[in-house]
Amino acid sequence: MIACIRGELFLKSPERLIVMAGGVGYEVFATAGCLNSLPETGHQVLIHVYTHVREDALLLYGFADEEEKAVFHLLISVAGIGPRLALTILSGISPAELAAAIRNESVGRLVQLPGVGKKTAERLCLELKDKVQWVPEPRQPFPAAGEEQRDALYLDTVSALVNLGYHQNNAAEAVRQVAAATAAPADLTLTKLITKALRLLA
Repeated sequence: MIACIRGELFLKSPERLIVMAGGVGYEVFATAGCLNSLPETGHQVLIHVYTHVREDALLLYGFADEEEKAVFHLLISVAGIGPRLALTILSGISPAELAAAIRNESVGRLVQLPGVGKKTAERLCLELKDKVQWVPEPRQPFPAAGEEQRDALYLDTVSALVNLGYHQNNAAEAVRQVAAATAAPADLTLTKLITKALRLLA
């Protein structure tokens, strides 16, 4: 099995890349994180690779690092999730955020990912919750805020959701998503935050 490839970046497109190594051009379908981390063509690169063998094809999938590759392995262990869907999922969310959503059983967050329906999201939580504990937490539970008042607003919203019966981690993740998706977070009020977060948690 091919585990990694080091060579010259020959081509880079929105979904795949080609690396020249030993006179051979290897086509690799890669995550957005992997593609975004690449230099311009002509430079040397090291790509972490998963080799998928089928009766009619041998396909290579590329990742930014070993953590992303390890989470990919976990995803394809779940029934109904093949390599292409797993690649699409990891292109829409970081491994840390995905692991946090699974740990917190944030079905509302998972169904926002391309190709993931409610049943698939629930299956991810059920089968992988105990297997993603090693993945570090996202670096920031909330978007960076320049004002203490805004931080306090986020915390008050989480507290209100907890009082309504939601798990604190789920509530915090919902508030983070609302804040991140809002064009002008400074315009958010406690009522607006709670309302939008409840929609995600429903």
